[in-house]
Amino acid sequence: MLGLSVGTAKAASSTIGRAWPIAEPDAMAEIEARVAKAPDMASQLGPRSSWSAMHAASLAPAKADRVRTLIPFYTVEEDIRLPDGRTLYPKGFTFNPLDYVSLPQRLIIVHPRDLGWALGKARFTDFILLTAGDAIELSEKTGRPLFILEERVKARLGLTVAPVIVAQEGKKLVLTEYAPSQAGAASSANGSARP
Repeated sequence: MLGLSVGTAKAASSTIGRAWPIAEPDAMAEIEARVAKAPDMASQLGPRSSWSAMHAASLAPAKADRVRTLIPFYTVEEDIRLPDGRTLYPKGFTFNPLDYVSLPQRLIIVHPRDLGWALGKARFTDFILLTAGDAIELSEKTGRPLFILEERVKARLGLTVAPVIVAQEGKKLVLTEYAPSQAGAASSANGSARP
């Protein structure tokens, strides 16, 4: 009978051919040097709270639990043409983007006072959008990326109250609004409201 033996392959790590020292400076050292030389813009820009880009769209507090659906139709505002000049989609063409793409995460839109609740509800991939406050400061505090709710997102989704969770279900969006619970209403007097 023929016996086969299987052994572990061993290879020596060595240099084959000629080698030269690296002539380029370390990339990280270059980045750090440029950052150190960057001008201080804080005096020109003023405090972050006054930046218009940091102002979130405001929403009223939800008064009752409610679920509604939205089909986010979009209407093309101008002709979409191919490189050869033929029209792919004419101006006025209306379609549902969810027929072509899926939303891999939910949007959780909350007032800063409900952030603890949102952090408990959020999945790893979810986006948490704030209706007020400093998203950068709160993000640093919580260790999780937080974003501001922009007016165009508020208008596009028809948002009027928060907290609300927006999730895709098939070819539509489901918006689930949460009213403060009785326990949350009692604790809101202490400053720690929870929907």
